[in-house]
Amino acid sequence: MAYRSLGEFLSDLESRGDLARITNPISRDLEITELTQRVLRQDGPALLFENVPGATMPVVTNLLGSPRRIALALGAESVDAVSDRVERLVHLRPPAGLVGAVRDLSGTIEALSTLRSLAPKRVRSAPAQEVEETTVDLDRLPILKCWPHDGGRTVTFPVVITKDPETGEAHTGIYRLQQYGPDTLGMHFQVHRVGANNFRKWAARGERMPVAAVVGADPATVFSGLAPVPEGISNFVFAGFLRGEPVELVPARSIDLEVPAQAEIVLEGYVDPTERRLEGPFGDHTGYYSVPEPFPVFHVTRVTHRARPVYLTTVTGKPPTEDAILGKAVERVFRPVLRLVLPELVDMNLPIEGLFINVGIVSIKKSYPDQPRKVMHALWGLGQMMFVRYLVVVDADVDVHDLSEVLYRVGLQADPGRDFEFSQGPVDQLSISNPTPNLGFKVGIDATRKTPEDGFPRPWPEEIRSDPAAVDAAERVLREDPVLSRLFSRSGGRPGS
Repeated sequence: MAYRSLGEFLSDLESRGDLARITNPISRDLEITELTQRVLRQDGPALLFENVPGATMPVVTNLLGSPRRIALALGAESVDAVSDRVERLVHLRPPAGLVGAVRDLSGTIEALSTLRSLAPKRVRSAPAQEVEETTVDLDRLPILKCWPHDGGRTVTFPVVITKDPETGEAHTGIYRLQQYGPDTLGMHFQVHRVGANNFRKWAARGERMPVAAVVGADPATVFSGLAPVPEGISNFVFAGFLRGEPVELVPARSIDLEVPAQAEIVLEGYVDPTERRLEGPFGDHTGYYSVPEPFPVFHVTRVTHRARPVYLTTVTGKPPTEDAILGKAVERVFRPVLRLVLPELVDMNLPIEGLFINVGIVSIKKSYPDQPRKVMHALWGLGQMMFVRYLVVVDADVDVHDLSEVLYRVGLQADPGRDFEFSQGPVDQLSISNPTPNLGFKVGIDATRKTPEDGFPRPWPEEIRSDPAAVDAAERVLREDPVLSRLFSRSGGRPGS
């Protein structure tokens, strides 16, 4: 099912019993954060706060704080099913003879035709512009203060739209916006992001950059704003692909940008390249407060919204949080894209405990000496994978999601003197351990089995493996013995697991 708007998604969640309406009064300052975090840790429902003192509209949190809701939002039974769709789109095989060439050409044409059909649909009027406010007062929005020492209230879940002034290509990203006053916000796009690159291009021309911030879009558009969509591919096209239906766009009222027609709230305005203001501190995904830094200022000159809008927000902090769960979904969905560059890649895990970008574990089909080092440097050169500080490479038969097994392989199969690869490069702007902002050291660990071709001087020992006949005999006893069969039934394991 394609959800055209946030409201459609909320209605479906409520029909499934996965939305809780909170009618008790609760403050947007600190209290919504505390309740949201407690519900998320229990894998609870999305929350619709209907009684927020001082607010003129309800507030939604924890919308995509569960893998089941992310999958539902993207029209799939699971996040891995979405990954399979992406893999079918990007996997183009070399033709095998005339029949193969015709087959693959047909598949390619079909894929391109699908993408063309999912290009944004332009409309002239939109629910997002039912109400237009030329006198801007951001205090009318229920902007949250999430943590006690935050520098102020912050819009945490906006889809920020910018445009490359050279190509005219629009881009969406999720960048927090700290409220300074009734019509000004801090524009926290980090130095490595596409939005920041667009800003640098506008600044080089000495021009203000037009900006639109969408608060409350359909879930596929929100997810696309988070995703590392390769440059050159429209986020709106990718959102259309995810939901199986084009995103409707409408011209903004006061700036030269297009915005989602079904959005709840749209903030229109500009960023002046000559202006900076201290942004932060802000409780972030690291579990620490960010350091206050100068960032550009977003001047909001117009606000449009639905007649009865809903304010979508999220809470960022030490995992588990909604952004960490979304990060895991991004990892699964974009795994096929990485395989285009690294066909030897079998699986990958960016553990939530590693804050999604600090620790990476990949398994590969190893074919030649030092291939793990090639994989490490290739990954460090790909988009947001450049931020990974600790990268572990294991063999194809290792389950990268079993951290006990991974640590077993690292401790047993990696020699610090020969299997550690040290590098230096960009790190996340919010990283706290590197002495120089945005620049730090990284380590790759080759935890694969070693062979003579690797220059390993002695025979690699044989692993202990169960005898197949013994496995069959043990499973038969576990099935038939009344005490043991009940034991394994209670533990949730199958006999022999």
